[in-house]
Amino acid sequence: MGNNFNTPAEVVEANIASGKVKANLTLGKMILLGILAGIFIAIGGEASSLASHDIANVGLARTITGAIFPVGLMMIVLVGGELFTGNTMIVMAVMDKQATWLQYVRNLVVVWLSNLVGSLIIVVITFFSGQWNYTSGALGAYTIKIAYGKCNLDFGTAFSSGILCNILVCVAVLMAIAAKDIAGKIWGIFFPIFAFVISGFEHCVANMYYIPAGLIAMANPNYVAKAEELYGLTADKLQSLSVGGMVQNMIPVTLGNIVGGAVFVGALLYVINKKCGKKTAK
Repeated sequence: MGNNFNTPAEVVEANIASGKVKANLTLGKMILLGILAGIFIAIGGEASSLASHDIANVGLARTITGAIFPVGLMMIVLVGGELFTGNTMIVMAVMDKQATWLQYVRNLVVVWLSNLVGSLIIVVITFFSGQWNYTSGALGAYTIKIAYGKCNLDFGTAFSSGILCNILVCVAVLMAIAAKDIAGKIWGIFFPIFAFVISGFEHCVANMYYIPAGLIAMANPNYVAKAEELYGLTADKLQSLSVGGMVQNMIPVTLGNIVGGAVFVGALLYVINKKCGKKTAK
């Protein structure tokens, strides 16, 4: 009876093959798959916020959030989608000369923008659903609080948190590749994403939902009043929650995600399994 999982070397080979396919996608397909992935991640964000918004204990709230948020990546892996953070590992295909650096950059730029479009679609639909009215507007206030916290991270914190986040996200993707059955893929995704969410690390695509959601929620005076009541977020403090604040978050988080996925996971595993493996074989 054969193994029901792939070895680390086989996982790297599979990811190289996948990276080659991703690098050669037509622009239209890349955009549509990117939008789909943004939609899935945003759904994971809104659902996990709803579940945890009225839990006072921070550890318990993060645990509940971490248990629900992984559904986004599960949907991408099992149904399809192009996710910026996972696609940083296309670097393996580039290092193996199965794709070019230009194709790599093209994919990351197009997918990043497409993920943003997908996330914004869910932000708008969630707003019109009235969901943020839950618990007398406490969910709307919680949505503001999350966005406010992200917009007030300094560059170094956001960058470092982005690195740590995408180490775990990319390992989750590779663990899904390692599994040969759906149950294995689900559990392979669950635990690394669970750890990243509990740790409070920064994921640029998740933030494409969280920050715009906070910006829109802030337009509702009831949510703003509730945010001041529950979290002490006065109007003066909320001035930092802006499009500029979002840019201030997204730049370091995106760069950190690239370093975490491309360097600490993609390049490192390629060297270990391809370069060092060849030397060992001799």
